[in-house]
Amino acid sequence: MSVSGRDRAYDYLRNTVLADPAAQGTFLNEQEIADRIGVSRTPIREALLMLSAEELVRLVPKRGAYIPELTAGELRELLELRGVLERFAAERALAAGAAPVDELRAALADQKGKDDRTFIEADTRFHTILVRAAGNETLTRTYETLRARQVVSGLVALQGGVHRREAVLAEHEAIVAALAAGDPDPAREAITAHLDATLRALLAIR
Repeated sequence: MSVSGRDRAYDYLRNTVLADPAAQGTFLNEQEIADRIGVSRTPIREALLMLSAEELVRLVPKRGAYIPELTAGELRELLELRGVLERFAAERALAAGAAPVDELRAALADQKGKDDRTFIEADTRFHTILVRAAGNETLTRTYETLRARQVVSGLVALQGGVHRREAVLAEHEAIVAALAAGDPDPAREAITAHLDATLRALLAIR
């Protein structure tokens, strides 16, 4: 099944362009993006309308599509929402005896010794694996709409301290250990501690 130009443009914009912290606070060049992925400007505009509806870009008359910077309030809300979804997913997965411990360990291993972008891609995969384990497709789709913001915030958080990378790995290991033990309370606490630390790293450089 072929992918439409609009869908290709949407995927590229959401998962590549908008996931680049350097793109925040800039206007997009429609023609440049169209040339890069080999489509006309019409699919680009259609994709931008979709992204505008998701509040990922702002369409400014006579200027084009603007990528707004994530504010401190938006970062807090993002981490709060992630916490709600991830803690619920952990509880559901543990209740069903379906905690994806081996998959999470594999994603954690993929983070070690990698560049920042690959590190955060594996970080995002780690958390998405946990959410998918709840077995709720609507929950998973909702979580995946956060991906662009999640990648950007993750990359920015790595700038919050020289030891943030090592801390993320330790926090992920604590989440895996709690899930492996099968107790939802430590799992919830480990997820909360990780997201709280991420928020502190983000706010430290705002």
